[in-house]
Amino acid sequence: MVCCLSPCNSVCLVYFPDACINLIPCQDNGAICIQPCSPSFHGETSFVCEDRKWQMLSDACASLDVQSLFQRISQSELPCSGGHLPFLGGGKLGPGKLGDGAKHFGAGNHSCQADFSCIIPDILSSPAIPGNIADIVELLKKISLLLSENVTRGKMQSYSRIANHILNSSIISNWAFVKDRNAGSILLDSVNLFAGKLLLRNGSESIQEPFIATKGYSIHRNTSGKSFDFSMEFNSTGNITGHVVIPEQELLRLPRASKAISVAFPTLGAILETKRPDPAVVNGMVLSVSLPEELQSVLLTFEKLNKLEQVEAQCVGWHSAERRWDPRACQVRAHNASAVVCVCAHRRRTYGAFSILMAPAVPRSSLLDYITRVGLGLSILSLVLCLVIEAMVWQHVTKTEITYMRHFCLVNIAASLLVADVLFILAAIVHNAALNYQLCVAATFFLHFFYLALFFWMFTLGLLILYGLLLIFFKITRSVFLVAAFSIGYGCPLVISVLTVAITEPKNGYLRNGACWLNWYETKALLAFVVPALSIIVMNLIVVVVVVVKTGRSSLGEGCKSQDLSSMIRVSKNIALLTPLLGLTWGFGLATIIDSRSLAFHVVFALLNAFQGFFILLFGTLLDRKTREALRMNCFSSRRKWGLEKS
Repeated sequence: MVCCLSPCNSVCLVYFPDACINLIPCQDNGAICIQPCSPSFHGETSFVCEDRKWQMLSDACASLDVQSLFQRISQSELPCSGGHLPFLGGGKLGPGKLGDGAKHFGAGNHSCQADFSCIIPDILSSPAIPGNIADIVELLKKISLLLSENVTRGKMQSYSRIANHILNSSIISNWAFVKDRNAGSILLDSVNLFAGKLLLRNGSESIQEPFIATKGYSIHRNTSGKSFDFSMEFNSTGNITGHVVIPEQELLRLPRASKAISVAFPTLGAILETKRPDPAVVNGMVLSVSLPEELQSVLLTFEKLNKLEQVEAQCVGWHSAERRWDPRACQVRAHNASAVVCVCAHRRRTYGAFSILMAPAVPRSSLLDYITRVGLGLSILSLVLCLVIEAMVWQHVTKTEITYMRHFCLVNIAASLLVADVLFILAAIVHNAALNYQLCVAATFFLHFFYLALFFWMFTLGLLILYGLLLIFFKITRSVFLVAAFSIGYGCPLVISVLTVAITEPKNGYLRNGACWLNWYETKALLAFVVPALSIIVMNLIVVVVVVVKTGRSSLGEGCKSQDLSSMIRVSKNIALLTPLLGLTWGFGLATIIDSRSLAFHVVFALLNAFQGFFILLFGTLLDRKTREALRMNCFSSRRKWGLEKS
């Protein structure tokens, strides 16, 4: 029997297994088909129609009777006279309905309640299919919420064995079909809650399974630093290590003796689902730390799963409420090709665990670093020289209104880029020192402002070129130009920069983690730079096209090859001159977005933009005929004056 709801809903309910695949046609993308499980399982499987094929969406087929399992370990610990026991999936067993677990009660019940050992065989013998995974997660959640008083070593061992069953590296792919996409986060919270109440014998405890390990120590202010070392199996090919250190200066904050509990998960990073839009993946084990509230930070060392030198590592904390990796939780203390040391804030109610992310999108290369350093140095020297030359020849090259406006734009472009380059170096120094957050905010604000000013002055120059080409008989006065140019060149960047910091900084979303620059992943503050910059690049590209068309028309119809050649040379020269002056080299950044792993694109982009100051000096100043003539006149007059003084 098949029941399909209205076409608007595109949902079909079938009443026998395999009907979705074999009988229901997949015609509309997004249509849902729900079918029951085979007779030996309970639950249902959902399919979604994609490209005219049914693809599994979720699988809730399960073989475990978790209600019965929970009864075995909870019957005498929970008050149930005349009431109901809470069970998973909203199910309840009323009085007198004790299910299959009743036969296990009696003499052996006390032992089961002491360490939960009686339910282990049933769970370990069950297949780790998506439906069973979901039920086990809910079972562990119930145990953590209702049976976490006096967590002994025996209880923690049984709890760890149950969790280990669904954390096995061989069944990680099954988590993709668990119906509740937050199941990984729920599991993490449940384990942390239960482990946090572990009783320590003789001041320490250590419980290890292949895919989950728990360690605890008694700590007090006189302890000389405490560390937890984990070495665990990640897959069949090798192990992975993690290290937790509580610094001695942190322990001095303790008013009384307390305990520290840490849990390591080598495979949980592949399970935790997040809405984070970037392609970063977890590149180490997940470490959770339960510490007294007085402690503020902890040192964590993660061995990298993927030991690539050309990718950046990012220390992050799992935000329990928002269920995402949060880079604001940690800072990178040190890193190399094989490991990363993180300093993480201890906020137990906010961050449930910590790990490292690997972002393979941007390749790291010593060549890129070298190009950036050399290019910035040459760019700064070139821009200073450009401004000096402009000051020397200003009186000679600004005799007409249009030349005055052109050189005025050029000076402001050079000045904005010069300040931005200096601030870029300052931002890198502040980041490396990692000492002053307010200084980093200030550096980012002014860096944002002057980079925007650079683009808006380039936009002003583009408008000036269009004015000179298209509005030949329309004249504007110098004062009108100055008001309009300053409004566009500095007014617009100021408004955008102020609004950006005012909106995002109160939420701690202005800065990105690990750099003095605009945030992207949390608040998208970077759009306040990217959108204006790309818009101006597009507008200035239109300006270049207009210039090419206008200059290329002069020789049309003349039929002279020399004129055609002259026109091609003139067009090519205009493109070469205008590309750096109008910021079109920044357009090559789109290539790094399209193919972000290509080192060649990143090298080209770094070359064009790190050396932009040199290009401005070359194409904007040195190749300008009137500027060269004015320099010759200055040199000639200086030599003549020097000769007269000598004679």
